[in-house]
Formats: sequence, C-alpha cells, structure tokens
Amino acid sequence: MPKDDLDALIDELAEDDPGLRSRVTAALERRELLRQLAELRRQLGLTQVELAERMHTSQGQITRLEAGADTRLSTISRYAAAIGVKVTWQLEPMTAAETA
Repeated sequence: MPKDDLDALIDELAEDDPGLRSRVTAALERRELLRQLAELRRQLGLTQVELAERMHTSQGQITRLEAGADTRLSTISRYAAAIGVKVTWQLEPMTAAETA
C-alpha cells in the first residue's frame, strides 16, 4: 500500500515502466550521499567557493550538486576527494521489490 501521493504516483508510472522504481531508488541514494557530503563540507568549515576551487569548478556547480542535480558518479568522487574522503562503491543484489 502506498505511503503517500508520491508513492502512489511511482506505483502508477511503474506499471508502464518496470525499471522506474530502481531508478528512483538510485536517485534517492545519490541524493542522500550528496546530503552527507554537503554536511561534512560544512562541518569542515569549507565554503562552496573553497570547495569549488579545490575541484576546479564553479561555486554555481557546487550549489547545483548540493541541491540534488543529477550528477555523475565521477563528480561525486571528485567532491569527496576535495573534502578528504573517498566514496566506495559496492554491488549488491536487488531485492524482489526493486526488480518488480
């Protein structure tokens, strides 16, 4: 049973697009990772401008990234490296609900 209107919409759209749920899940996971990276940046006392300089990009790009713009994994890795951490990737089997 759907938890809210967004869940209901995803369920409805997934009827015509079986891969939708897994794409939504992946996007939410990337978004959470970006939230964690942004929080760590703030804890380190780094501004977006300072981070942008470390990454050789613009402050606007950092803003878009932290706001949840769809981002390549390589950009997430560069962000992490610029604040002194690394992202590790691992493969996990999908659950039946994720493949449905």
